[in-house]
Amino acid sequence: LVLTSDCLFDPTVLLVLGVQEIHADQEMIGKISAAGQVMQCSASLDVLFLLDGSYSIGKGGFERSKQFAGKLCDALDIRPDRVRVGMVQFSSTPHLEFPLDSYLTKQEVKDRIKRIVFRGGSTETGRALKYILRKGFPGGRNSSVPEVLIIISDGKSQGSTAMPAMQVKERRVTVFAVGIKFPRWEELHVLATEPTDQHVFFAGDADDAANGLYSTLTGSVCRATAPGCKVESHPCERRTLETVKELAGSYVCWKGSKQPNAVRASLCPFYRWKRVVIKHPSRCFRTACPEPCDSQPCQNGGTCVPEGLDKYHCLCPVGYGGDIHCAAKLSLECGVDLLFLMDSSAGVTLEGFLRYKAFLKRFLQAVMGRDSPMNVGVAQYDNSVRIPIGVGQHKDAFSFMKSIDALNFSGGGTLTGRALRYVAQHGFRSAPAFADVRDDLPRVVVLLTDSKSQDPVSEAAKYARDRGLFLLGVGSSFVRAELAEVTGNPKQTVVYSDPQDLFNRIPELQRRICSVDAPEGCQAQSLDLAFAVDASAGVGLENFLRLRDFVKSSRLHFNINRDVTQIALVVYGSKPHTLFALDTHTSGSALLQAIDQAPFLGDSASAGSALLHIYGDVMTVQKGARPGVSKVVVVLTNGGGLEDAAAPAQQLRDNGILVFVVVIGGAQRDTLLRVAESPNYLLHISSYEDLQYYQDLIIERICEEAKSPVNLCKPNPCMNQGVCILGPGGYRCECYGWEGPHCESRVLRGDSPRSAVLPPRSHVQRSLTGLRHFSRAPQPTKR
Repeated sequence: LVLTSDCLFDPTVLLVLGVQEIHADQEMIGKISAAGQVMQCSASLDVLFLLDGSYSIGKGGFERSKQFAGKLCDALDIRPDRVRVGMVQFSSTPHLEFPLDSYLTKQEVKDRIKRIVFRGGSTETGRALKYILRKGFPGGRNSSVPEVLIIISDGKSQGSTAMPAMQVKERRVTVFAVGIKFPRWEELHVLATEPTDQHVFFAGDADDAANGLYSTLTGSVCRATAPGCKVESHPCERRTLETVKELAGSYVCWKGSKQPNAVRASLCPFYRWKRVVIKHPSRCFRTACPEPCDSQPCQNGGTCVPEGLDKYHCLCPVGYGGDIHCAAKLSLECGVDLLFLMDSSAGVTLEGFLRYKAFLKRFLQAVMGRDSPMNVGVAQYDNSVRIPIGVGQHKDAFSFMKSIDALNFSGGGTLTGRALRYVAQHGFRSAPAFADVRDDLPRVVVLLTDSKSQDPVSEAAKYARDRGLFLLGVGSSFVRAELAEVTGNPKQTVVYSDPQDLFNRIPELQRRICSVDAPEGCQAQSLDLAFAVDASAGVGLENFLRLRDFVKSSRLHFNINRDVTQIALVVYGSKPHTLFALDTHTSGSALLQAIDQAPFLGDSASAGSALLHIYGDVMTVQKGARPGVSKVVVVLTNGGGLEDAAAPAQQLRDNGILVFVVVIGGAQRDTLLRVAESPNYLLHISSYEDLQYYQDLIIERICEEAKSPVNLCKPNPCMNQGVCILGPGGYRCECYGWEGPHCESRVLRGDSPRSAVLPPRSHVQRSLTGLRHFSRAPQPTKR
């Protein structure tokens, strides 16, 4: 879109050429775009295009003009009794391409415009206007309906256009002038109907120009807009990029003289060329339609992203997304007395202190519900310790936010040890102040720091833990070792990689807080768990031993027996190898010895082969898998050999088996997500040394899956191509040539018996015992 305005230039500056743009705020651009999807002028109207086909336009510019004309047709309801369209191409002489009564549908008109051939010649705009005066609108309805002339030109006419343009407009023809390429805007404004800011456009932005045409016609002939849409005036800015010649200065030069054998020195002007941007603030008139995001439907700082005219989605911050509008999805359902111990020393800086305040507010907004059973307080420390917000002082998030806003940065020394002793003694007022009263809520202290302590922390932290405080540490990797020293357990530290990543740790911190009273691991849930460990050359022997140790320490989190947790181990390189099946070992000690036997293979890696192997030879009833029990596969890898793993991983998921991918080192995230399907089932760790710090998180994710409901027929518990059929509270196997509850025994004579039906009660009993009485190699049934 291009709009006029008067500009004053230095007389030493000469304008040469320009390119025009229109600038408006993004919100208005979005509304204009939304309007373009629904607007259409539906009225009795004759529209004639006057298309510049001269050499100054060029063939490329002419093709752009044709595309633009087709775009304008989208805003017109082209039908015999509504809008009719014709076209004249002009250069040295005007040429009628097609009259208004030739094509009576929108698609026919657009197809005909595409077939128009560039003619070339001089730009005789005045002669083209005289053709209109003499011939009228060819094929039109004899002025019985409004007439609209749309001139698409660069405005570089060979003769005067003022008089014929005035005569055309005197015949009550509405004239729009559209600039193409590098137009002469003064001439286009002479051609267009007044007011020119509503009748002159720029073909460089077809969507905007089509909207402008519709908006102007709405006020005269169309007289209707889509529901909710309206013509609005809004501030905009026209920018003209000009190449100018300016005076650079005067320098000494030599000139001739009337006297023979003599020369004369003088000052001569010198010029230089440069490109300058000239801005013209103005106003635009456009049809704007309301966007679905206008009502600001996203809560809690979520960003609304429109999808067409009536749909949208919300991009939610971490901790939100409980519904489509970014409701809080976390909550501290666990009842705890929670105290945040926030470092406000010079070591964390004012910027870090403000980041902690923002983190606290975001965390509390996400987890603090109206009926939350927790009590929360905040202490801050440097050389001294203060408790500005006592535990349980606020019961609603709003008043808590105001108190957090009032916290001030102090900037003293970092005495973390002293602070831990102080909160152990004074942080929880209901503690042993009354000997006969015992508060039954667990007491949790979350240390927020990114600065190493200037006093010892070990004894102070032990003192706090001995008094029954559950300590958690939140900080960057710079203080990881000290946080582990404070908490007494690396699993009770939350480490972030960069300032923004701190906010991504909110869900992890919520889980850590609520783990204070939870039994460690999956001691009560039934689970079939298979580890797939990368033993390829890409991992290396030293790192493979670390992965093996990780599997060994993970087994401590599970109750290993055939009624609760069964674990299988597969190592893989180019081929997979089962070290032991799900039902091989029924105790943790036996499992430990077996893991130590896992060999390093040292060849190339194929994770896809390993997952196919687990699907066909590990997670099956023949190999000890139990129907009705949650099943999880954990892949431990450096990221190599995952290219062939996406399809097998999806096959496992389709059969009710979760695939959790743990990648150590650099790898393409797109490839990893194709295997894991969701970021919730992908953990990307920077180094093998850091793997131990993430074990607790991995076990928690596995345990969450173990609590999920399962489909009794996924994976198929029926052997030998039997079909699993769900029934009320149980399932049965439809067998063909086999018999038994799981089609495990071949029929030796007679007709195939009817399928065994597992009643609900017996199925529950069988799933709890792991169906361990089924043989691995089916034996013929004696009859």
